[in-house]
Amino acid sequence: MIRAGWHLINPGVRFCLVALAALFLASCTTTTIDQYRQGDTGIEGHESVVILGRRQGAAYETREEFVECVGDRMGNGRDGVNIVPEQLFVDALFPWFEPRTAPMRSDDLEQLMAQPLVPEKISEFGIRYIVWLDGETQRTNEMGSISCAVGPGGGGCFGFGSWEDDSSFEARIWDVSSRTAVGTISADASGQSYMPAVFVPIPLIARVEAKACNTLADQLKQFVIGG
Repeated sequence: MIRAGWHLINPGVRFCLVALAALFLASCTTTTIDQYRQGDTGIEGHESVVILGRRQGAAYETREEFVECVGDRMGNGRDGVNIVPEQLFVDALFPWFEPRTAPMRSDDLEQLMAQPLVPEKISEFGIRYIVWLDGETQRTNEMGSISCAVGPGGGGCFGFGSWEDDSSFEARIWDVSSRTAVGTISADASGQSYMPAVFVPIPLIARVEAKACNTLADQLKQFVIGG
């Protein structure tokens, strides 16, 4: 029945459907992970991780949505770890982790822990690791064009566009117990997205940021668990 229905479709429409399917398959992503370990890690059931986005740069800032995505992924599953929400942590330790005052290096953590209330607040949350996320998603190599028109007989859009999305993120892991940096994990995800338009634009988006989030979160979880 499906086969018969397919033959009843107009040949031009069939061609468009096949082309769209091919483009959809082509809009996949490729991901690269690099890991550099500087020390041993491990985490107990009562200990937690807080993930913070770097926002000191003037050109861009790490999106809160990406930070939340990594935290949610790390907290899921049977081997999920306790994640302290970023905003809750930043508010509780105001003003030490605000963008203009947050420590930039692990060496600054020693000075920060000398503040009267900081060790107490961190202990209340059970923080074992502070993870700093830094990165963004960029769109490059845009090609093609789409034009839309409306007339007495109706309207529509025609054309074709494509672009490349690249997500590049780096996570630096600080061990609060030893007050040192224990490692760095970077994730790069890239993919080609397409926007064909035959009467209606149909976006075929390469989900590079979601892929970078999932891959980075999985690596971070295994990193802090150790073993």
